[in-house]
Amino acid sequence: MISRLFTHRTRGFRTLNVVLASVLLVTAVGVNLAKTVAGKERTEIGRAERDIARERDRIRVLEAEVAHLEQPERLERLSRAFLAMAPVTAKQETTADDLIAVASRRPGAAPQPVAIPASAPVVATAPGDSHAPGEEGQ
Repeated sequence: MISRLFTHRTRGFRTLNVVLASVLLVTAVGVNLAKTVAGKERTEIGRAERDIARERDRIRVLEAEVAHLEQPERLERLSRAFLAMAPVTAKQETTADDLIAVASRRPGAAPQPVAIPASAPVVATAPGDSHAPGEEGQ
């Protein structure tokens, strides 16, 4: 039976030769398709790598620009020129206890808060009460 497979002829061609030629043709077409797909992928990979390199260059440029914009000397020069700001002098420093007095001296400042002694009674009123605290018996 195996010998018949090697010797059988169809229309003058050995069947085995026709089958092997068909397999060779399918393989050649498959290899060419695979090479074409691989070439397209290679092109896409190259394009992506170029885009990545361009973005890295742009990041480096932006980082350099940020470093330039954040220079303390430049910021100090701009704050003096446009905001009339200068470093704090010793005359401008104050303590936490003196902050209320300093705030009340500013023009347009809120009125100074009234200190309530710790011994004053605390009276709560309900909303809608018509009398003020301390007027209970009246």
